[in-house]
Amino acid sequence: MSHTLGIRQAQKQKTRQAFLDAALSLLEEQSLSSLGLREVTRAVGVAPTAFYRHFRSTADLGVALVDEALGSLHPMVRTTVSTTGDSEERITRAVELIARHVAAFPAHVRFIARERHGGVQPVREAIRGQLLRFAEEVKAELAGDPEAAGWSDDDLLMLAHLYVDQMLITASLFLEALEAPEEERERVTQLATRQLRLITIGRGHWLD
Repeated sequence: MSHTLGIRQAQKQKTRQAFLDAALSLLEEQSLSSLGLREVTRAVGVAPTAFYRHFRSTADLGVALVDEALGSLHPMVRTTVSTTGDSEERITRAVELIARHVAAFPAHVRFIARERHGGVQPVREAIRGQLLRFAEEVKAELAGDPEAAGWSDDDLLMLAHLYVDQMLITASLFLEALEAPEEERERVTQLATRQLRLITIGRGHWLD
């Protein structure tokens, strides 16, 4: 019996993932607010009623996509502001990590960039919630840096939000340059590096 249940659970998870993959593919060319349930079920090859065994609505599907796109990124985001190495090493590491992630998961990055300010409220809230978690985790990482001595919690959180916002900006820039010539991607790398360097310089003088 347990073996049969295990097979059914695995099949259910496989079907659920097929919905997520199909939706992500369809969302390459449209926003979630315009995505029809029947479009997704047709792409998966199942009846529309099968959708409701996995998701309550397309908004619920969108929230699951947010979890898939951002949920696994928390270790990477903390790594981008790790206190290991000097400031230039940290900046170089951060830009390289973001560029590699965009190259590996462009559809996820495009989905978040589009839906962060999109028309589906539960999805906007899910993205905002994940970004707040990122900021809190970055703040905790920054608090362990000797350079943070004397900083208030509010100021550390403000700095954390700056870093998180800059990561999103950098990801969007790399996404736009994904199919561009190498020199354009290099230009994005240089711009992202300079922008992070500006934040770092301001950070160093904040308590002045």
